[in-house]
Amino acid sequence: MRVTQSMLSNNMLRNLNNSNSKLGKYQEQLSSGSKITRPSDDPVATVKGIGYRTELAKNSQYTRNMTTVNSWLDSSDDALGQVGSGLQRVQELVTQAANDTNTDEEREKIKIEIDQIRQQLRDVANTQVGDSYIFSGTKTLSPLFTSSTANSSKDDKDVPLNGNSENVTIEVYDGVTLDVNVDGATLFRKIDNLMADVQTALNDDDALNAGTTSGTVIGNLLGDIQDGQEDALQARSVIGAKQNRADMMTDRISIQKISTTKQMSDNEDVDYEETITNLITEESIHRAALSVGGRIIQPTLVDFL
Repeated sequence: MRVTQSMLSNNMLRNLNNSNSKLGKYQEQLSSGSKITRPSDDPVATVKGIGYRTELAKNSQYTRNMTTVNSWLDSSDDALGQVGSGLQRVQELVTQAANDTNTDEEREKIKIEIDQIRQQLRDVANTQVGDSYIFSGTKTLSPLFTSSTANSSKDDKDVPLNGNSENVTIEVYDGVTLDVNVDGATLFRKIDNLMADVQTALNDDDALNAGTTSGTVIGNLLGDIQDGQEDALQARSVIGAKQNRADMMTDRISIQKISTTKQMSDNEDVDYEETITNLITEESIHRAALSVGGRIIQPTLVDFL
């Protein structure tokens, strides 16, 4: 086969163009930090990269969900702690009121403080995280005690509540959900009825004026108050167990994020040392091709004009 001058020129141009393409590819990898600049560079790695990004997006959502979970649990724990403190104060006041040496004026002062504690416990039952009422079950947009309920007769029992006893669940991992509430409707109904019993005993003028009988009537409530404290403590222990699991899930999500990020980096990130070496090598080859091409192409008449 006869090798013509045009064949030499075309081959040289084609080889130089390929060399320039490789130089451009390495330069793009170094500037972008990724060895995949377009899907055609590595279709398999591209598909894997899409999967890794999907996992990281889900991981980010689960992290946000865990923030909500921790907000609910922390707020519930704080609120139940206030309930325990309130009932502890009620126990102290009832113990004091059960002493028949108290005057009517002293018991009246105790009644006033009991009234305020009951209102405070109702306020605690309406604790919110954002726009959600955390003790209303799945009726998170409705307070457990409405304004009309809060202003009802002080010694009313079984006042209507807006909430229910259903669990509020939040997804924190693939197929994993956490309950973030306790049965606030049942707990606070029992506590509110207990407070109504205390108010009734203190509001019974006949009992208060009956000597030792009044102290006995009031003192009999101490056992119920103790039961209420145990119920609040039990609910708080449930919240504590959920907080422990939430902490473990947070660690799991964090570990998954680190692992997925590393896998994506191994799949896509450029090896700078290797790429720089390849770039330098390709530059040398390109320079050699230019030098050789200048020698094998014969001069034409144009070169002498």
